[in-house]
Amino acid sequence: MTQSKKIAVTGGIGSGKSAFCDVLRGLGYAVFSCDEISAQLWTDAQYLKSLGAAFPDCCTAGEIDRKKLTEKIFSDEAARRRLNALAHPQIMQNLLAAMAAHGVSFAEVPLLYEEGLEGAFDGVIALRRPLEQRIASVRVRDGLKDEEILLRMAAQLDVAELNKKQCFLLENDGKMQTLEAGARAALRHFGIA
Repeated sequence: MTQSKKIAVTGGIGSGKSAFCDVLRGLGYAVFSCDEISAQLWTDAQYLKSLGAAFPDCCTAGEIDRKKLTEKIFSDEAARRRLNALAHPQIMQNLLAAMAAHGVSFAEVPLLYEEGLEGAFDGVIALRRPLEQRIASVRVRDGLKDEEILLRMAAQLDVAELNKKQCFLLENDGKMQTLEAGARAALRHFGIA
């Protein structure tokens, strides 16, 4: 039987993390998402109160205005660090607790290297995809303008830096067959399959 393993899946915005995680789910593995856990935090009154205290200028009628908060964190590095310091410990606590219930599990962790979270996992799968494909994917998925996408990309690790990291690096060409083959190769690499 395979021992317990927690594997992170990371990569820049538009790299194909979610599609890759869907492949892993299809293979029968437990897969979690930091973005989904973050969304759940937005239903927690104490978390919202903390956000309001940290970002009073992003409140409208006593409630956090997500649009204002998003604009602020992608235009103000100190604000982004403040938000990450507030959100990431709670996200990671919830994520690792959920993963602990499974022998082998995967987690989509967008800012893994940027936040120094790789040590919490037994391995990392990093996806890399050509810039034009990433931009086109995010434009369609989120309806963002190219300038907004590039601001988000600028807040993430430069994809060239992935060559220096200890990870299973998967080059995503946007084809499902590539992600499926990559998933099987990654499972073999980590001794799971």
